[in-house]
Amino acid sequence: MATPKIDPSLHQERKPDWIKVRLPSNPVFFSTKAMIADLGLHTVCESAQCPNRWECWSGGTATMMIAGDRCTRACGFCAVDTAKPFALEHDEPERVAEAVRRMKLKHVVVTAVARDDIADGGAEHFARTIEAIRAVDAAIVIEILTPDFNGKESSLHTVIDARPHIFNHNLETVERLTPMVRSRAKYRLSLDFLKRARELGESKGIKMVTKSGLMLGLGEQENELFQAMDDLREAKVSVLTMGQYLRPGPQYLPVVEYITPETFELYGEIARKKGFTHVASGPLVRSSYHASDFNPIEQMGL
Repeated sequence: MATPKIDPSLHQERKPDWIKVRLPSNPVFFSTKAMIADLGLHTVCESAQCPNRWECWSGGTATMMIAGDRCTRACGFCAVDTAKPFALEHDEPERVAEAVRRMKLKHVVVTAVARDDIADGGAEHFARTIEAIRAVDAAIVIEILTPDFNGKESSLHTVIDARPHIFNHNLETVERLTPMVRSRAKYRLSLDFLKRARELGESKGIKMVTKSGLMLGLGEQENELFQAMDDLREAKVSVLTMGQYLRPGPQYLPVVEYITPETFELYGEIARKKGFTHVASGPLVRSSYHASDFNPIEQMGL
């Protein structure tokens, strides 16, 4: 498939009024920042330039990013550095667990850079992190956001066997735009990966839900977005997030369109009618934004 091109005349760089980010003033923000630095941890909040970092850190929460801050892929939308990664830090899972303990989290989200340089893609590191968090408090809801591990079955088994409550892998965009937006990742592989994750959990008797996310404003058409929703439901995905793509810098893909809050609300309603159990849809929604609003133990009886 040829890589699609974006018409330069469609680029919209000026942010609309509804894209507003408040600067930090709450002292909790600075204590969260200091704690993360003290433990030598990385967060997707900083590395991916998340617009909600001020709000989340001020609320005493953060999304941990394990396996370093150097990614082996160069996706057109992502601000995480692409470079040769350092070796995995053996004590990182315990440091993540300590951060969870200090923040007194009841719902924790852990993601990672893509580590195509490692045979299992970092799956064992994910599993060890899950186990370390559970050792802090067995009642914590553990959500993981993983790369595709190049579709490797053994890596998927490793992560599922660690028994996360929520398994998240982002589809990111519609099928037509995937070759332009995502480095190496494939639309159909991601769908199959999500479906296999759900089926593996069921076959092992593990109570787990699957989740995925889409960025809007990259030039997708409505019919393509609705097809992506249908494809995710076909893959048995229960939870969906949809948010506005924001360009991290001039070297990244441009914004084609800013979707209005009203349209996001409409898309959210359509997604719910298609059968998603929980949907978060809005301009500043990200995979882990207000993740604790969905509690699979309470809402789905896990």
